[in-house]
Amino acid sequence: MKEKLFLLTVFISLAVLGQNKGDKLRSGGRLNEAIKAYKEIYQKNPNNQDNTYNLACAYAIQYKKDSAFHYLNIVLNKDNSLWALADNDLYALTSDKRWEMIERQQLEKYQKQNGSLQKPEYVLKLLRLIMKDQALDYQLDMAKRYFMKNGEAPHWYYPIAQMKKEIGNGNFNEMEKLILENGWPTYSSVGKLAADSPLLIINHHQDEAVRIKYLPQIKKACINKEGSCLEYAKIQDRILVNTGRKQLFGMQFRYNDKRKLEPFPIENPEYVDKRRKEIGLEPLKEYLKRKINYTWNVEQK
Repeated sequence: MKEKLFLLTVFISLAVLGQNKGDKLRSGGRLNEAIKAYKEIYQKNPNNQDNTYNLACAYAIQYKKDSAFHYLNIVLNKDNSLWALADNDLYALTSDKRWEMIERQQLEKYQKQNGSLQKPEYVLKLLRLIMKDQALDYQLDMAKRYFMKNGEAPHWYYPIAQMKKEIGNGNFNEMEKLILENGWPTYSSVGKLAADSPLLIINHHQDEAVRIKYLPQIKKACINKEGSCLEYAKIQDRILVNTGRKQLFGMQFRYNDKRKLEPFPIENPEYVDKRRKEIGLEPLKEYLKRKINYTWNVEQK
């Protein structure tokens, strides 16, 4: 019995190590090697849902659709969430007719478990916007890694950044059309994930006037617990930083002279945790360490 338990523990440890190796390879842009690492774990432990999902995503980023759908369907067979429908890693799959079936299946399972949504078709359209809004994020992350290593942006960053801008503009127009037809999405009407869709699109828009226009509605949703206070804080801080003022919540970052991320200057930094707590956010020290591995040492009052 002890021997079996020991072997099981070793097996699980090896599975975790293998998955971490795959994640590391993927984040370094080495997708073929990441797929190999994920598949090794899948062969040993096909019930490791996270690993199988990551394998599907890696295939999708490479536009290897058949393999991506194969492993994604295995994962979603035991999953009742809507997360996959908003995951930009899977964006390449949305042009395939098989994707619509996945959307319908997941929406049906989600409502069966969580109750009927007021506007299910609105939900699907909002989730598609989230996915499209974050398309190319993997490629942009690779460009950031290149910059941090070499001190300059790679030549292929510029067309991708332009494509990202064009996607954002198209998403914003679609978002405004959907809101005009269906009203502002709230947690109670479309669920938490879909309700975040406009906030992400507004935060990523190039025009500051757009964020200023929608900030009162975003803040109201946060206060009423019908929208994300995390995204509200990001948008509020971005407006302040972009208009030459100090941020309130510490949500906006810049590169320092060592090419490391740090927060932009904060208004009365000794009170930042008090402001964050009022809207339900974790202490800034914890957030910055987790988000950008930055050590925040300002004593709080």
